[in-house]
Amino acid sequence: MPLRGTRTSTRLRDRLDVLRSGFERRDDRVESVSVADAVERLERAISQHETVAGRVRATEDRLVRALDVIPQGVVLADEDGQVVFRNQAASGFFAARHSEALVEAAIRELIDQAVAGVPDTRTLDLYGPPRRALLLRAVPLETGREPRDDAGEPRSHGAFIIVDDVSERHRLDAVRRDFVANISHELKTPVGALGLLAETVATEDDIDVCRRLALRMQHEAFRVARTIDDLLELSRIEARELPGRDPVPVHLVFAEAVDRTRPAATLANVAIRVHEPPRQLTVIGDRRQLVSAAANLLDNAVKYSDEDSVVEVRARSDGQWVEIDVQDHGIGIPERDIERVFERFYRVDRARSRDTGGTGLGLAIVRHVVQNHEGDVQVVSLEGQGSTFTLRLPAGPGPIAVPRPQSEAG
Repeated sequence: MPLRGTRTSTRLRDRLDVLRSGFERRDDRVESVSVADAVERLERAISQHETVAGRVRATEDRLVRALDVIPQGVVLADEDGQVVFRNQAASGFFAARHSEALVEAAIRELIDQAVAGVPDTRTLDLYGPPRRALLLRAVPLETGREPRDDAGEPRSHGAFIIVDDVSERHRLDAVRRDFVANISHELKTPVGALGLLAETVATEDDIDVCRRLALRMQHEAFRVARTIDDLLELSRIEARELPGRDPVPVHLVFAEAVDRTRPAATLANVAIRVHEPPRQLTVIGDRRQLVSAAANLLDNAVKYSDEDSVVEVRARSDGQWVEIDVQDHGIGIPERDIERVFERFYRVDRARSRDTGGTGLGLAIVRHVVQNHEGDVQVVSLEGQGSTFTLRLPAGPGPIAVPRPQSEAG
């Protein structure tokens, strides 16, 4: 964008050259000292003007660079509706094809309105792929020009258009609404049951019936407590960006996770078989979070296993990474659900989850733990045959290789 100051400096120098030529052609009656003073003053004025113009250019360059690094698209149009500037984020819409061509058309319409002095806001849903939501805002800019159209109406407005990608904001709003709805349901169901059971106990005279109702109340209270504990655990894991960086023995993670899960496994008549790893095998991370992830995988495996089946836990390492497998032989996961099992409150079998009292937060906790430890979690499953969840975590110092058992390698 050329600067007006640069063109002015050029014109001043041209006029200075003309004056010099004129003075040289005049007779000696013109005092040479006065001419020299006039020329010197003109040169100083031109030099000062060029200095100011240079500062203006530097400021303009800084503004352009600043606008180029912001994520929002910025479009600036003059009072005639001609686009005089686009930052990098907005340049992609110019001459775009497919759904993004709609953005350029909307920008053009908003410029016309803003030039006429009418601000406007518009939301565009682009169905992609990828699917996006854009918020466009048009602001009229006073330019200081006099009225110029035939009717004498003022049209001295430029236009400033902002294009903001609000896709993530909409997604987070949807997640928040789903979260509130789900947690309300998870808490309302057992709390309602507790109220009904307490009302029944208050009017029941049979001691055996009261005992059964009391046990049921204990079960529902445990369900509420488990939901709250999972919420607090998830909140702690999400808030803690950098977990501990200590070597944690894998066999101790297994032992603590199994201790947490054993009561539920005993109640479901499911056995937990631990393939004991070497004592020197460690992973780098936070012991509490790692135990929480392993325990939630075990709890999930027990919950969806058939009665009298076995859940197996094992570890292997190549010296750089440790992989922890939790394998069940239960109902498995349909292929359409595998990508969603780590979402909060998502359940493959809702009817079965109601019977087992799960909160739907366990696998979400697992995902956050591995993300905090710069690791990964994968799942392989076949309906009717079972599932295997694999945690991949950075190995501790003193690398030790623990290969996959020969029975699995084939």
